[in-house]
Amino acid sequence: MSHPGPCRNLVVVFGDQLDAGSSALDGFDSDQDLVWMAESAVEAAHVWSNKHRIALFFSSMRHFAEELKREGKPIAYHRMAKEAVSLWEILEGSLSACRPERIICAHPGEYRILQGLKDLSRKAGLELVVRDDRHFLDDPASFVQWAGKRKQVRMEYYYRMMRIRHDILMTGEGKPIGGDWNYDKANRGSFGQKGPTGGFPDSLHFTPDAITREVLDLVESRFHDHPGDLRRFGWPVTRSQALEALDDFIEHRLHSFGNYQDAMWRGQPYLYHSLLSASLNLKLLNPREVIEKAVAAFESGRVPLNSVEGFVRQILGWREYVRGIYWWKMPDYVDLNALEAHEPLPGFYWTGETPYACLADTLGQTLDLGYAHHIQRLMITGLYAMLLGVDPKALHEWYLAVYVDAVEWVELPNTLGMSQFGDGGIMASKPYAASGKYIHKMSNYCQDCPADPAESTGPRACPFTTLYWDFLIRNRERLRDNPRLALQFKNSDRLAGDRQEAISHRAEQVRSDPSGKALF
Repeated sequence: MSHPGPCRNLVVVFGDQLDAGSSALDGFDSDQDLVWMAESAVEAAHVWSNKHRIALFFSSMRHFAEELKREGKPIAYHRMAKEAVSLWEILEGSLSACRPERIICAHPGEYRILQGLKDLSRKAGLELVVRDDRHFLDDPASFVQWAGKRKQVRMEYYYRMMRIRHDILMTGEGKPIGGDWNYDKANRGSFGQKGPTGGFPDSLHFTPDAITREVLDLVESRFHDHPGDLRRFGWPVTRSQALEALDDFIEHRLHSFGNYQDAMWRGQPYLYHSLLSASLNLKLLNPREVIEKAVAAFESGRVPLNSVEGFVRQILGWREYVRGIYWWKMPDYVDLNALEAHEPLPGFYWTGETPYACLADTLGQTLDLGYAHHIQRLMITGLYAMLLGVDPKALHEWYLAVYVDAVEWVELPNTLGMSQFGDGGIMASKPYAASGKYIHKMSNYCQDCPADPAESTGPRACPFTTLYWDFLIRNRERLRDNPRLALQFKNSDRLAGDRQEAISHRAEQVRSDPSGKALF
């Protein structure tokens, strides 16, 4: 595309920074400055991204660019070229054409992107101004200061500090409303084996407009071999749609979110979940307004405390916490592998072809929709990978590729730290290890599965149960000093020697055929 002449500031806006109130736009002068945005085939395929993820980014970016144009801001928007051009090649060409005095951006969401910007600005001899991202309620420097004062950097205590700092769900006396800081015990309900009597709630689906349809055609053409069924694309791609999605969640699903946030049900990918993480991570929504609307629903008596607290904890607690961990520990964090897990990611994670019902359902919806809720990620695909001994970096790259809400600052710590215990306990106090009995308790997956969650050996052994005991046996010495695993190790120690051998033998069979297609 053609560029205007020399400009004062080239304001770089990445695909996960679609915030009209971004600090990058502070002091923007339409007569002197230029907004720069670009679609890159190389960036889109940096990991083997789901079509939904690519389409969501590109459509949201194009809608945001149109919004800036309506505001009178000049913008150099580069649509994806026919040739595979990297983000940095496109930006380098723009720097030559525009000859700005400096580059300005809000703090990127990925270490790799920040380093790329620094390298390019240094090469071009230009000043790079990286401004704080006001989207968040905390900042990396503040998190590091908080973490540096603690022996254990646990989310629960960070969350409490954030509640107090921002006066959210607090009494006037500095105490939590209701007397407790969290209501985890009230948020572990399941639907039993028959499901809810009234059925499941509907989720909002946005019909693609002309801009989105054009993007869907582009993605289907250019990335046809990537996973994803774009016929089912219905994600919000504008701020107005994201606000509508927020209101829909508050009105129709937040009431029961707390009770059933950990529940799973075959063929029901959304349940009572908000589906707002992608809009938050693209910056179409601000976390403050999301929290405010949820708290207002509680204060008006429309939703119970356990639901609003559980939801607020995900945003004010987990979301802010994992961002702090990411910028505190990168770049070394991505290579941590405390359990010395080196198995490759099983190929069926890219196909969903397995007789195991929980994995087939979760992988199927992930590949088709680019979505699975947090318990499916943690206790189905994540748990299986950890028990199997998959390299945590390989699983991280898969999560980054397949989910529409995946931006590295939020995805990496959740995957490598919380799900895989790859950081050795920086985030989690123990590995999230469980057997197939947990899945049976929290879902109806086991009803139609050829494997029995109660069996660890034999022809009907559940791979989760087999690998759970094998995980404890294999990691006995490595994790023996963890007090939170004492009861689990005590139970595994009770297994007779021949029983342990049988479990280890079955575990090797599972590793030789992790999809279970030959075992069942």
